[in-house]
Amino acid sequence: MSETIFSQILSGEIPVDYLYEDEHAVAFRDIAPQAPVHLLVIPRKPLKSLQAASPSDTNLIGHLLQVCQVVAKKAGLEDGGYRVVTNVGTDGGQSVEHLHFHVLGGRALAWPPG
Repeated sequence: MSETIFSQILSGEIPVDYLYEDEHAVAFRDIAPQAPVHLLVIPRKPLKSLQAASPSDTNLIGHLLQVCQVVAKKAGLEDGGYRVVTNVGTDGGQSVEHLHFHVLGGRALAWPPG
């Protein structure tokens, strides 16, 4: 997998303030927020997208979703609600080829999204 902004964040080349960090995942604020609260949850493992995950990644994917829940609660989103999104491929709107989940909230979110 080629180097991405997320691999640079994980290596420390690009400093960010982590909202959450463990041996499998990190979470931080998006630099181009699409909602009042826009957090990103990424695995330390370099997976291109959800499509690139294999059955051996099942526990990791579950863990990433749990991290989404944890950071949403830390951001005060649990009462009003929030949206968790991952984009896959060009047509899905993926702009960084490293699996990541967007946690969006802080206002009512419209549907359909695109």
